[in-house]
Amino acid sequence: MKILVTGGAGYIGSHTCVELLDAGYEVVVVDNLYNASAKSIDRIKEITGRDLTFYEADILDFDKMDEIFAKEQVDCVIHFAGLKAVGESVAKPLEYYKNNINGTLVLCEVMRKNGCKNIIFSSSATVYGDPAFIPITEECPKGTPTNPYGWTKHMIEQILTDFHTADSEWNVILLRYFNPIGAHKSGLIGEDPKGIPNNLLPYVAQVAIGKLPCLGVFGDDYDTPDGTGVRDYIHVVDLAVGHVKAINKIKENPGVKIYNLGTGNGYSVLDVVKAFSKACGHEVPYEIKPRRPGDISTCYADASLAKKELGWEAQYGIDEMCADSWRWQSMNPNGYDD
Repeated sequence: MKILVTGGAGYIGSHTCVELLDAGYEVVVVDNLYNASAKSIDRIKEITGRDLTFYEADILDFDKMDEIFAKEQVDCVIHFAGLKAVGESVAKPLEYYKNNINGTLVLCEVMRKNGCKNIIFSSSATVYGDPAFIPITEECPKGTPTNPYGWTKHMIEQILTDFHTADSEWNVILLRYFNPIGAHKSGLIGEDPKGIPNNLLPYVAQVAIGKLPCLGVFGDDYDTPDGTGVRDYIHVVDLAVGHVKAINKIKENPGVKIYNLGTGNGYSVLDVVKAFSKACGHEVPYEIKPRRPGDISTCYADASLAKKELGWEAQYGIDEMCADSWRWQSMNPNGYDD
């Protein structure tokens, strides 16, 4: 099978390309490099010893995407490409809706034109909003997302579901990620945020290596064991393997399927800081700041459906996630810009 990966030079996309190549798939990457580096493509080849096809292109460009699909004869799409910073989405809703939703519509129009109707979508636990119950199963009703980024995931899930309703040839797998952290054990690929990181782990890593002075911990008055927010952190390699398992599922023509990808364990912000301090061998300085609007206190998965139907479950714990993050950060203090 030939798999087209949109956003394949990015954080989760690059790790997924490694697992796809290792599993024997042909891989085509489309990425506009807005929030990624072409160097990650070279590193993927270095890790796997295998080649892939890379196009620097934007999924909003219908003609270019049509040209790529016509040439490559793609069997399945894994769709990562999109803007992904929660805070930025609040400040720039127009850009987020245009890029994420229009980009998906253009992609799917091109897919339909070229007879490819298999898509695995990179969704998010953010679609549950403030979840009705915890641990969160796939039966948990979708809630009210707290930011435009979350709404784009929520809406794209609905759009893809509606495609299948109208045309049963579409196979759609919605993978709802919890909080991906970590890096490939080689230290060659990892999360490389541009500017100030939006996510906890790269922020902790940059403080640990001395690029940033102090970690801001937003809120210590939540109803959690230590007052800081609790999340289900999942190793990015575990997440990447989940996509390979999802391709096995899509071969069965399953219609629409939804799976949570998480560990089923909740770790607080301070748990992560402690684990990272252990990984890097020194304390990571932090200070408590006010809560951020839209943050919820606790969020972790019940991922038993993915285990039952995909044969997938997370293999790595918080210590390995932090150790691998630290290896990436210490080997690449300036990300791919070294």
